[in-house]
Amino acid sequence: MKTTPEADLRNNSVIGWLLAAPLSLVLLVFLAAPIAMIVVVSFWGATEWSIYPAFLFDNYEFLLTSDVTYRVFFNTFKYAFITWVFTLLIGFTVAYYLAFHIRSLTWQIALFLLCTIPFLTSNIIRMISWIPFLGRNGIANSTLISMGVIDEPLEWLLFSDFSVILAFVHLYTLFMVVPIFNTMMRIDKSLIEAAVDAGATGWQTLWHVIVPLTKPGIMIGTIFVVALVMGDFITVRFMSGSQSANMGRLIQNDISLLQYPSASATAVILLVTVLMLIGTLLRFVDIRKEL
Repeated sequence: MKTTPEADLRNNSVIGWLLAAPLSLVLLVFLAAPIAMIVVVSFWGATEWSIYPAFLFDNYEFLLTSDVTYRVFFNTFKYAFITWVFTLLIGFTVAYYLAFHIRSLTWQIALFLLCTIPFLTSNIIRMISWIPFLGRNGIANSTLISMGVIDEPLEWLLFSDFSVILAFVHLYTLFMVVPIFNTMMRIDKSLIEAAVDAGATGWQTLWHVIVPLTKPGIMIGTIFVVALVMGDFITVRFMSGSQSANMGRLIQNDISLLQYPSASATAVILLVTVLMLIGTLLRFVDIRKEL
């Protein structure tokens, strides 16, 4: 029995919806529903001993009119930006070396897997391992004093913005290496050979050929790093010695005080901010080709 093209199109559409239904249900239950609940709770009211359902803007009004919120937002963006700069420089360099200087595929895979070894342990363990190294009587200060570089221990190595950013770079650089390396491996080597044959120097080839073709990987890595840093609070808490804060730390403090509506409002503001940043990044390059 013959069917019309319109009928075939409808049948394919129905089959497509049926195949997508399980995943759509999972996303609805485990992603959309929790976010919707956070948004709802952000409008609730709270007292010192209870929270109650309501539709109030008090939580947002308090957050958006408080100087503390803007200082914490500045800290959050500061950590995200500086971490992004260092992870991009390190990630691009490592990916470039693996993609264009290591000719053997076996060695490429081996060295790439070597970069992932630290991720076999917990983030918290890798972060805390910096504390005895950077402490006042730690390995770094002891080595510098024994070499005569300094006369007394450096106080800013630990429990400072330096230690926070160092831990962030250590934890999240691989999230920049992987997408950039994946994009570089797809670059047609003949384009580089053509640039060299045309008389381009190494820096010109890098800037005018490799970097533009690597933009999708850079954008994907940027999204990963920025989103992770802006939501992280454990690293800021431990590595700053509770002397600094970001938006994630603000949410954690509210939750520890059982101020769920305030924590939800802060989470909504953070979510909107991250989504706006991601939306801005996606306007510069179409990363769907890389996914």
